[in-house]
Amino acid sequence: MGDVDQRAAQLESWAVQWLARERPDCRPAGSLLTVSGDASFRRYFRLPLADGSLVAVDAPPDKENSRPFVAIARALRAHGVHVPEVVAADFDLGFMLLEDFGDVLLRPRLDNASVDALYTRSMQTLVHLLACDDVPGYVLPPYDRQRLMDEMALLRDWFVARYLQIELDTSQQAVLGNAFAMIADEVLAQPQVFVHRDYHSRNLMLLASGEIGVIDFQDAVTGPVTYDLVSLLRDAYVVWPEADVARWVRQFAGLLRKGQLLPADVDDATFMRWFDWMGAQRHLKVVGIFARLSIRDGKHGYLEDIPLVFNYLLAEIQGYPELHALSDLLRSVILPAYLRKKPEAAKMLGHWLD
Repeated sequence: MGDVDQRAAQLESWAVQWLARERPDCRPAGSLLTVSGDASFRRYFRLPLADGSLVAVDAPPDKENSRPFVAIARALRAHGVHVPEVVAADFDLGFMLLEDFGDVLLRPRLDNASVDALYTRSMQTLVHLLACDDVPGYVLPPYDRQRLMDEMALLRDWFVARYLQIELDTSQQAVLGNAFAMIADEVLAQPQVFVHRDYHSRNLMLLASGEIGVIDFQDAVTGPVTYDLVSLLRDAYVVWPEADVARWVRQFAGLLRKGQLLPADVDDATFMRWFDWMGAQRHLKVVGIFARLSIRDGKHGYLEDIPLVFNYLLAEIQGYPELHALSDLLRSVILPAYLRKKPEAAKMLGHWLD
């Protein structure tokens, strides 16, 4: 039996023993069933019970720190956000038992007929989440300038240098550095709030009550007010017409003003600029992360999502003169190299070629 199977067997044994000791009325009714893994080292299983089920989590303690997840989950639940209850946690073993939210992710339920209502509900939930300003027992890390810069550098280090295997000259490196600095300055000027950091359609669930359930929040930080909105509306896994995205951005700005999370003097044009520049930061990072997941971690499926993310990035920066040098570099050097490696991406990206 391999290490992975041993971990699953240990998790099941731990869960069964914990329930027998702490919840004798909750009797297991079968073995663990695989639910999913994610971009980290965490794995999720369903433990059937005589009445209902729980989610069992394997988060190897040498690779994952589960303490932030537990602290944030408890804070968000106390704040009224629908996140899974942490039923049990053993930080030394890296095991958890969570409330089971079911299998209905937002992503497969999104279509032209449903998206307005579902995004409105998701944005209302997001405004409530952003207002969570206290996590007892844990200090949310700041999304500071160094972190923003390090994240954008993932495009240079993993996508350009490692995945495309092209070497930028000194002037091209300077273009990237200058653009990264301008983007960091811009997004740091936004109001700083609770940030989920991965608030998109595969981390949101439709609960039986009709409410939006929120998962995968363990990397939360204090950061720019538009970050999670970018994750939701410029989702790496689904694309919507830009006119609809702009309308939703204005709608969200109105919700923030109503919740007193946005100064009244920040107009829609300013908020849209914030949204675009935050999007540029996020998508520079995500392209680099998807390349790293393939090269370092052997998770190659994320490469299929790069064209959409690259398209978002190019669209976000094209309307801002300050970022024209970055746009030129991406379109004249980096994009052609990418299309030589992945010519089928030209269907989505070919129109950006100079």
